[in-house]
Amino acid sequence: MRAILFALLPITLLAAEPPEVPLWEKGPPGFESRKEEKEIKEVQKSGEYKVTNVHNPTLTVFLPPKEKAIGVGVVIAPGGGFRELWMMHEGSNAAKWLNERGIAAFVLKYRLPREKGSPYKIEEHALQDGQRAMRMVRSRAKDWGVDPNRLGLMGFSAGGELTALVCNAPGEGKADAADPIERENARPDFQALIYSGPLGIRDAKVTKIIPPTFMLVGDNDNAATWLVAHYLALKKLGISSELHIYAKVPHGFGMREKKTQAPIDSWLKRFDEFLEVQGMLKKS
Repeated sequence: MRAILFALLPITLLAAEPPEVPLWEKGPPGFESRKEEKEIKEVQKSGEYKVTNVHNPTLTVFLPPKEKAIGVGVVIAPGGGFRELWMMHEGSNAAKWLNERGIAAFVLKYRLPREKGSPYKIEEHALQDGQRAMRMVRSRAKDWGVDPNRLGLMGFSAGGELTALVCNAPGEGKADAADPIERENARPDFQALIYSGPLGIRDAKVTKIIPPTFMLVGDNDNAATWLVAHYLALKKLGISSELHIYAKVPHGFGMREKKTQAPIDSWLKRFDEFLEVQGMLKKS
């Protein structure tokens, strides 16, 4: 009997996989017929993996323990040049770190307009996915323990471009929409641009609707050029912003399980401090 109990113990201790929720029950508008097409997951030797062939965009829901939850939520958009999505070092790893701080996280799997043969457009369909993700979290804020007025968007590389596009767009909900999710506002209360590409940032029109902004990049990354210019443009308009540039750091560092013992390993602490300064971390 004791041997049976020991054999079962590891199974009972396994953590449940976080749920993955489709953004649209029947698939995205106009592309419902492609909803059932299978994604392609390529796993690297390191255990990291990328996803392609996304036709049914989703949110993977990472919630902190209820006793830790403070009511803040962050939607995370991984990068991959709009050709693929790197789901761990630019997605789930950051989500788990945020959970430890009591912050709910939602990793977005969006459609890929630059993938070969893709029927999608960045400023139409990828943007639609980003806005729908924000609306979905707000529509289920009570279920997921999130204050709808403390919900932000974080993007890595191409995900940063998507983040900027969402933050540049008006995003008001439609009060008379048949779909209750579409009645919600898609505007983030803060944004984080992590070594973002130029779309929505370089030469983009900066307006006062842009929320408080956290930016982070390595100085061996061309993205530093447009993020510095973006910081100055936001500062000129009086938008609360923060920019970190790490020496001798290239593109794509993300949040990795294997640490390098370099200062860049602790960049999420800087983001946590930014949220504190913005008054986001007061427990609901």
